[in-house]
This record gives sequence, structure tokens and C-alpha cells, in this order.
Amino acid sequence: MYEKNAERQQALRFLLQIKGDKQMRQHIVVVDDDDKIISLLRRSLAFEGYEVTTASNGMEGLKVLLKTEPDLLILDVMMPQVDGWEVCRRVRESGSTVPIMMLTAKDDVIDRVKGLDLGADDYLVKPFALEELLARARALLRRKSDKIEQSSNQLLYEDLILDMDAREAIRSGRRIELTSKEYDLLLLFMQNPRRVLTRDAIMEKIWGYDFSGESNVLEVYIAMLRQKVEDGGKNRLIQTVRGTGYVLRGEAG
Repeated sequence: MYEKNAERQQALRFLLQIKGDKQMRQHIVVVDDDDKIISLLRRSLAFEGYEVTTASNGMEGLKVLLKTEPDLLILDVMMPQVDGWEVCRRVRESGSTVPIMMLTAKDDVIDRVKGLDLGADDYLVKPFALEELLARARALLRRKSDKIEQSSNQLLYEDLILDMDAREAIRSGRRIELTSKEYDLLLLFMQNPRRVLTRDAIMEKIWGYDFSGESNVLEVYIAMLRQKVEDGGKNRLIQTVRGTGYVLRGEAG
């Protein structure tokens, strides 16, 4: 009996450790030009066990988001250089599904609707109660975790499967090995089926704003990815939208 109790206690400690490690890995990015709010949220969220990265304006926030995909983005609306509306729009245009909580001093219905239409998940008016912000953050993170747990680690479009664990593609039972950039590129398309992605949006998401390589690097990677995905006479899925960019879409769709 004692051995069974000891085993149960050991298993419980192991599960608690996993839960704690999971929460520690949850990463929140806060973008706000108010130093007091930045300081408050950095300390409070870190105390709750989250990893926190901050940015003091929209442009700085976009640079942070190019380097990492956080679990939650807390975004102020009124900021110099690039405001929160534009940051939200660019994040969604890039294909990111990160939950976004907007912070603003504006309480007009039209502003709330604008934020939600741009892809925000929640909207909190300043001044806010810290307890409410933390509760909303937990709810958004929990919602994201539920989606991840309910979905498999594979994306499917027509007869093309992207295995996110193995970082490889499968088409008609044939496994396709991908380089790191090819995988990132295909993942972006698979997350946005039938959605036209502009060349600039793809470059920003995959290579970053400061990328200064050959001007035709995207075209080269598209050609290599097509060669692998279409091997064996398979129909084309990555279509060129002349003058705009590319879209994942069957030739008939």
C-alpha cells in the first residue's frame, strides 16, 4: 500500500512539474508606449509565471514578433510611429493566429468593432483593473491551449499533409523532406489556404524586415517547394497571383 501511495505521489509531482513547466513556457509580448503600464504588466505577468517581452512602440513590437511567435499579444492602440491597429493588421496578414488583447483609452463601440474586425480577440479599456487583465489573459491562453489539444499536429489541404512534429510533408503517401525555410514557407501557406499572401507579407514573415538577400529569393524557394510537392506529376497547389503574390489553391479552386 505504501509503495502504491509513493508511486501516486511521485506521479502527482511529475504532473505538477509538467504543468508548471508548461506555464513557464507561455510567452506574452506586451506592446505599449506607456512606461508605467509596461513596468506593471512586466512585473505582474512575470509573477504569474509567464515569460514576458516588451516593446515601447508599434515598430519595435513588429520587430519582436518577427523573431518569435508568442502565446499572447497585449497591444496598445494609440502609439507613435505604428499604432496598434496597424500592428494587429500586419500580424493577421502574416498568417499568425496569436491571441491579441487590445488596450485603449477609447470606449467607443466603433473602435471596439474596428479592433475585432482587424482580428483582435479581446478589447480592454484603460484604466483597467489588473485582476481583470490577468483573468482575460488566462482565458485567451486557455482557449489557445484547448485548440492545440483538440487539433492534431497535422495540417491538411486536398491530398497534401504537413506533419508539424516531423517537419515534413506527405502527399499521396509519399514523404517529402523539407529544408527549414521550405517548411516555414509551406506552413504559412497551409495555415492560410485559398488566401492570397502578398510577396511583402511572405518576405516579412519568413525572412524578416531587414532581409537584404537576392531579390528573387522567394521565387527560388517557391520553385524548389513546387518541385518537391509536385513530384510525380501531381497538380499544382501553390499558385502565382500575378503582380501580388501567391496562394495555396487547387488549379480548379
